[in-house]
Amino acid sequence: MSEIKNVLICGIGAVGSIYADKIHKFSPDNLKILVDKERFERYSKSPMVFNGKELVLDYILPESDDFKADLIIIATKFDGLFDVIKNIKNFVYDETVILSLLNGVTSEKIIADEYGWDKLLLSYFIGHSAMREQRFITHDGVGQIVFGSKDADKINEKRVKAYFDRVGIDYKIPDDMVHALWLKYMMNVSTNQPSALLRMTFGEMNSNEKFLALAEKIMREVQAVAKAEGVKNTDIMLDEAFDDISKMIPEGKTSMLQDVLAGRKTEVEMFAGTMIEFGRKHNIPVPYNQFMYEMFQILHEKFEQKKSLVIK
Repeated sequence: MSEIKNVLICGIGAVGSIYADKIHKFSPDNLKILVDKERFERYSKSPMVFNGKELVLDYILPESDDFKADLIIIATKFDGLFDVIKNIKNFVYDETVILSLLNGVTSEKIIADEYGWDKLLLSYFIGHSAMREQRFITHDGVGQIVFGSKDADKINEKRVKAYFDRVGIDYKIPDDMVHALWLKYMMNVSTNQPSALLRMTFGEMNSNEKFLALAEKIMREVQAVAKAEGVKNTDIMLDEAFDDISKMIPEGKTSMLQDVLAGRKTEVEMFAGTMIEFGRKHNIPVPYNQFMYEMFQILHEKFEQKKSLVIK
């Protein structure tokens, strides 16, 4: 297989912009940003601003047919995933590798159902939260892409590793990528959701014993589901999760809290919604996730009501 050169990024929000900026500095001629017509016009007039500098990037529309991507990085929100799956079709070829940096544990399977597992690596982003205010994004550079093969075939894993080494992208390849993916999911389910409902930063979460006790109860729901799904070493996941959460910068805000503060629809379907589905599948009670799911439905309705009042 050939080395990775051409890269397509889908989504230049809080996470995608980090890698759009880094790859553009390394090889601007080999980077494309997939957008729809509305974003093409918007970004062309008012580019995203990353750490105080406008991201002047090469945008490409879904109907273009003159670019094939060796690597596709998907960094959209979950509700944009199905559009992305449809829109990347023209850019996928035999040697394309796809990384989905979405939160959760289901996006890779959804993509693989369309393009095959041979093109997918399990992956996620972890690090200090990037802060987004409209088109302005700030990030302190602390973060890495965690990725790895789902099975024994390591060819694409090695190709991505070699590319990240050339670009200078920080990464980690765990011994058990499935365990690592579910660990990140546990952290998201137990901190993203309650922090957004309670409007708490990482510092406030880590210093509040009642919050940590609540987070543990939510983690135990994820732990039970993970074990039922065949994830190995679930007994150590809680200690691992709390250790990672304790390392977050105190002023940092989870992505869901940022969404709520901005009045945006959250990724509750990927967190509590998916947990409810897993609970039904394995007959495992998930009352905390059920409660949070219902709370976010109320918030989403509130956001829509505010939007309709603005439009009127």
